[in-house]
Amino acid sequence: MAIFSKKNKERYFLSLDIGTEFVKCLIFRVDEKEGKGLIIGTGKQRQKLGDMQSGGVTDIGGVVDNCERAISRAEKMAGISATDCIIGIAGELVKGTTTTVNYERLSPKEKIDNAELNNILNKVQYQAFEQARKQLAWETGYKEIEVKLVNAAVVDVRVDGYHVTNPIGFQGKDVQVGIYNAFAPLVHLGALQTIASELGLNLISVAAEPYAVARCMGDEESTEFSAIFIDIGGGTSDIAVVRNGGVEGTKMFALGGRTFTKRLAQVLNTSFSKAEEMKVAHSADELEEKEEKIIRNAILQDAEVWLSGIELSLQEFDKVDILPSRILLCGGGSQLPEIKEVLESPGWWKSLPFAKKPKIKFIEPSDVANMLDNTNMLKSVQDITPMALGNLLLDYSEDEESISGVLRKIVKVMQV
Repeated sequence: MAIFSKKNKERYFLSLDIGTEFVKCLIFRVDEKEGKGLIIGTGKQRQKLGDMQSGGVTDIGGVVDNCERAISRAEKMAGISATDCIIGIAGELVKGTTTTVNYERLSPKEKIDNAELNNILNKVQYQAFEQARKQLAWETGYKEIEVKLVNAAVVDVRVDGYHVTNPIGFQGKDVQVGIYNAFAPLVHLGALQTIASELGLNLISVAAEPYAVARCMGDEESTEFSAIFIDIGGGTSDIAVVRNGGVEGTKMFALGGRTFTKRLAQVLNTSFSKAEEMKVAHSADELEEKEEKIIRNAILQDAEVWLSGIELSLQEFDKVDILPSRILLCGGGSQLPEIKEVLESPGWWKSLPFAKKPKIKFIEPSDVANMLDNTNMLKSVQDITPMALGNLLLDYSEDEESISGVLRKIVKVMQV
């Protein structure tokens, strides 16, 4: 981990989750000996209705102001400031998929070197880029939509069927490489880069939020680990499927907490802010019986629509023979009791390739393996995403000889 070398033992980092409903910020330092992030400051700021839409930035100035407030609160708690940061990206036009390429080597007895590895990874990346560009062009109706690579990570490498973490130095005939790539329209990614610049931050990485969440629990490195992650934010629901330790892909659709709030505002004939208060009180089981019944019925209708979105998204993982029978929830929207209720309802999962009825569990902040909360302020499923982004930054390596280092150089070329 060159970025966390002994010379930089006391460097501090910032994790920024720019959500539709809230900006959430964490400041942490890295304990290099333990390889863990120690969270020493946290802050959040509610966004205005016009600042974000379905996970995408719609008012850069407004979002910059909100970020400044969230960061200021985190800095006050931490007693220091941090400029090196990771920012999460979400939204239904952020496309994440794992591309696997089989490469047959002409000289199996020769050891794989950097030049050959670079060639293999380039083939995977440009194949993935063309797929993403075509898909976004079809979905938006813009044939020449400008698409940018957000982040990439190697999720599986095999030499003659044998799993390896780094193929350099190995001999063999068949090399199989699986790389997760997240792509987004330039307008989305560019907005985040502009925000980072205006905040005076050194943007180390932008990461697809569902990918960060899918890699946060520590046991995902195990080839036995399989789960479906669902992060329900204010504007979107983000899904990641992890099978046998590898991320198969991520999907997002524009239905989150704000949809439920808008429905309540209509049903109760009240303002959005008042409906939000009622929704939060309902989640905490603090309403009187009469109000509770009205709100529950309204939310349940939208929860069933939301479940249809989950079904459609999971159907798109058509390369997965059997879906994992464990669903892990996080995000503020997951606190609505109706979400767990519809996921536990009989029948919906039978049309999908589940071997058995999936079990539903909430991700706790303590489940994020490598991030330790020294503030004792992170108690909610809302806190998982910024913690997961911080966890992802811990794996950032500047070792150019590693497979991640080679991939990073390719990514930089593709991001220009």
